[in-house]
Amino acid sequence: MPPMDHPHLVAALEACANRLEGGFTFLGSDGIEETYSWQRLREEARNRAAHLRALGLKKGDRLALVMPDGIDFVPTFFGAVYAGVIPVPLYPPLSLGKLDAYIEALVAIMNRAEPTHLATNSKLEAVLWSGAARVPSLQGVITAEKLRTPAPADASREAATVTGDDIVFLQFTSGSTSTPKGVEVTHASLKANAKAIILDGLEATPKVDHGVSWLPLYHDMGLIGFVLAPMFHEISCTFIPTLSFVRNATLWLDIINKKRGTISFAPNFAYALATKRAKPEQMAKWDLSCMRVFGCGAEPINPVTMRAFTDKFAACGLKPQALLPCYGMAEATLAISFIGLEDALSTDVIEKDAYQSNKRAEPVHVSKLEANEALEFVNCGKTFPGHDVGAFDDQGRRLKDRQVGELWVTGPSIARGYFKDAEATQRTFGGGWLRTGDLGYLVNGNVYITGRKKDLIIVNGRNYDPQRIEWLADEVPEVRRGSTVAFSVPGASSEAVVVVVESRTQTPDALIDAIKQRINEQLQLSVNDVVVAPPGSLPKTSSGKLQRQKTRAQYLEKTVGKEGARTLGANGDKLTLAKHVALSFVGRARHRVKRVAAHAVEIRSVTDAVNKLQLAYRWLSPPSP
Repeated sequence: MPPMDHPHLVAALEACANRLEGGFTFLGSDGIEETYSWQRLREEARNRAAHLRALGLKKGDRLALVMPDGIDFVPTFFGAVYAGVIPVPLYPPLSLGKLDAYIEALVAIMNRAEPTHLATNSKLEAVLWSGAARVPSLQGVITAEKLRTPAPADASREAATVTGDDIVFLQFTSGSTSTPKGVEVTHASLKANAKAIILDGLEATPKVDHGVSWLPLYHDMGLIGFVLAPMFHEISCTFIPTLSFVRNATLWLDIINKKRGTISFAPNFAYALATKRAKPEQMAKWDLSCMRVFGCGAEPINPVTMRAFTDKFAACGLKPQALLPCYGMAEATLAISFIGLEDALSTDVIEKDAYQSNKRAEPVHVSKLEANEALEFVNCGKTFPGHDVGAFDDQGRRLKDRQVGELWVTGPSIARGYFKDAEATQRTFGGGWLRTGDLGYLVNGNVYITGRKKDLIIVNGRNYDPQRIEWLADEVPEVRRGSTVAFSVPGASSEAVVVVVESRTQTPDALIDAIKQRINEQLQLSVNDVVVAPPGSLPKTSSGKLQRQKTRAQYLEKTVGKEGARTLGANGDKLTLAKHVALSFVGRARHRVKRVAAHAVEIRSVTDAVNKLQLAYRWLSPPSP
């Protein structure tokens, strides 16, 4: 077998264990590092696989994973895969103020995934039982603390027999426009996308490259991009706790400098945050010339943000070619297209009226941007060898270059479908193409994303992408950047445009007027209503994306900005936590009673069977002489 051409993830883990160098380094919230060599990671996976088997989990069973710390998440994930169990990564509770909504979402997802067990840590276990007890398939909870101990000696530590068609894990989509669905990522689609990312896209090698990531590991960009694809190709990585990045965005660049990182990826907002927070005295200590790739994806890419990032950190040795816009989604396993490694950021400036009225991307001179007569879209590059991407109209006809339609993708990286959802699978994956739900166009094979099909705002026959409106509102002083949502609702004669922003302003009326004026000047679009909501109150997905459809629903229900509102302050948080601890205690007790009752029924059934066998034996046996 050629080097690193592993048929599935289990084989990749076994092969890595033979390497003397490399592995994963986990940075704790206290700054202390712990490194797992490839050998240690394989041994941890074997031990945790044995723990799962001792609980009765078998190939094909699902294991829900709610583990916020990478040092527990990664070996537990690999332990499940090693045992043939299907891990289901789920996001942990992000704040006490939204614990009620979190538990409801967790229960809904687990009831779709039907896991037999939940793996979490002891602190979260005290809370999660309030929801876990409402999942009929769940037979028990195992903690990270238990998984770290030696497994029972009689439990099997052998690798499961898997094939490319087997599901390696379920990736629940972030749900920015719809109810979350479990994407069936197979060993074959994962292998294909790992090759596309590491070899075709990044041309990465173990001796040269080192990844650095703060991305959540329960999300596809963090999990596949920095755990699974690197494992297939033996690329070492350092993991920063996500919350540490949220508290201090410049920690990301600091660790890259210290570790001499070469590859990192993040959504658009992270680049804006790092640009804003980096101070001159920090930048004076950083040498970012080591970075080959700063990938940007997972949400619409703002060219203004990208240019500001490269301009600011050029002083730290950052090369403009290091910025790599890309496009991907969970249904394609992860990556769909990358720009070339030697290509700098490029954009397409198109005529606004032709785009909004005729779905055409007609190129115009960049000067028209300043006159508000043009739109600018980032080049997200070409798809990978063996894959194809095209724009299609509503009748399923492939469009020519510069015609805007829904992007469809085909190739070996495409996931198998949605778990136990045949109707949604046929709708999205049917006919050999993945219908992405994204709007865009192609030029000479390069992909340009314009927005989400479901989010498109149509006013008086003209099309407006909500992110364009949101970016303009973000630029207004006192608006919390990256916390704006735009959508439309039925109006008297046409669709009415609504903008919701988060802000701490003491003069909301003045802010509302400024937002309306800004959008009208730039887009010649009248905004019918602006809502100013408290910081942190707008609904988000597990990956941190604002949920437009849910915000729209809240607006129509007149509840926008009230979700997670802490009307009782810190005491409200404590009451919410206390409620769920109490519910967890009750839920766990009820679960144990059910298990004991079921065991008792099983014992009675076995006893009855034995008695009947004895009677049958006596009847069939000849009498003694």
